[in-house]
Amino acid sequence: MKTGMRALLVCLAGLFASMLVDGQGARKIIIDEDARGPATTDQQAILALVQSPQTDVLGVTVVTGDGWRDEEVAHTLRMLEIIGRTDIPVVPGAVFPIDNSPQFIAHWETLYGKVIYQGAWNWPQGKTHGPFEIPPLIEGEPKTKPSSEDAAHFMIRMVHRYPHQVMIYAGGPLTDLALAITIDPQFASLAQELVLMGGSINPQTNDPEFRLNPRREFNFWMDPEATHAVLHAKWAKITDTLVDISIKTRLTRAMIAEIGKAKTPAAQYIAKYADSEYMWDELAAIAWLDPSIITRTKTLYLDVSTDHGATYGDTLAWTPGNNPGLGERPVTVNVDLNTAKFYRGFVELMTRPTPAR
Repeated sequence: MKTGMRALLVCLAGLFASMLVDGQGARKIIIDEDARGPATTDQQAILALVQSPQTDVLGVTVVTGDGWRDEEVAHTLRMLEIIGRTDIPVVPGAVFPIDNSPQFIAHWETLYGKVIYQGAWNWPQGKTHGPFEIPPLIEGEPKTKPSSEDAAHFMIRMVHRYPHQVMIYAGGPLTDLALAITIDPQFASLAQELVLMGGSINPQTNDPEFRLNPRREFNFWMDPEATHAVLHAKWAKITDTLVDISIKTRLTRAMIAEIGKAKTPAAQYIAKYADSEYMWDELAAIAWLDPSIITRTKTLYLDVSTDHGATYGDTLAWTPGNNPGLGERPVTVNVDLNTAKFYRGFVELMTRPTPAR
């Protein structure tokens, strides 16, 4: 009897493991990204979440941010083709912010000074293009097509299908999430949690983008009205990775070379297209997959300035009890990390075989 019971337990353990591999027991996630590519922190964060055996990626929704939406959609489709995951839908989101615009910022700059980085509006310098133009992709043109559904309705549909089971990961401007909240006031409360990369409070750096403007961070700045709406919505939990911790990381050429030793499609994609840069979005993604890489957090109330004056788009932050009490939500803010463990986790994810759905 004992031998039979032992055999049964071994069998059940194997069945459970196979369910995890097949995605049936995995953590459901929607990835909302401004998916500049190829590689870059945006595509690499998507890759980290897709490469993990822990996740069941329901879809990648794409919003204008570091690049224009349609070009980002093409990069995402092509990346998923390269790694063999064309089963994951790529869903186009917002092309323009709710209120902010390059025209307004051009006028704002005449009053308050230049904004160094404006994503699709000024990057790369001298090579910007229109919102609906897709220049040739160096990684090749995708053969697959994006979803015909829009991002906001897709996200709403998923949280209603899987109430309190879907994590929303947002690594770009928050326009898609704000639109979903506007369409369906239940959207935020039906999600399991929200994980963000965005905001900046007091980064210790000589980087000119942040040294004299420590409260300006691109994701929150590009659509301040959307950020304000999202940070006031009724999420069960919000976790945020700020500039303050992100700048403690760096994807190095040595790491890229190490990844390139693996012959998997994901590793070869990184080896061919990645470059050295801060690991903004990868950190937010991998910290959710493995919270033990974060060694210190704190609870803050966050918002963003929607005043069209000098502070427009700046991150606002209060300790509990000092916030104004106008609907702000408590946010778990990642403060410090085990950098070596984070790097090991990233390399492992980029070099492992891509899980099948």
